[in-house]
Amino acid sequence: MGSIWGMWLFLTRRFRTWLLLTVVVPLATGLLRRVGETLQRRTGSTPLTRTLLKAGDLGDRARATLRGGRRRR
Repeated sequence: MGSIWGMWLFLTRRFRTWLLLTVVVPLATGLLRRVGETLQRRTGSTPLTRTLLKAGDLGDRARATLRGGRRRR
C-alpha cells in the first residue's frame, strides 16, 4: 500500500489535478446519479434522491462548461 502512495509523489501537482478532474470527478458524479436513479425507482422521489440526482447533473454541467458548451438559462 505504501508504494502506491509513493507513486503520487512523482506526479506533478498539475497532472494530479488534471487526473482528478478528468477521471475521478466524472466517475463519482456518475455513481451518485446511478444510485439516485436506483433509489428513486425503489422509493419514489425523496430529498435524498433529488440531491443525488442534482450532484450527477452538477458533474455534467461542469464538464459542458469546461468543454466550452453553452450554459442553460
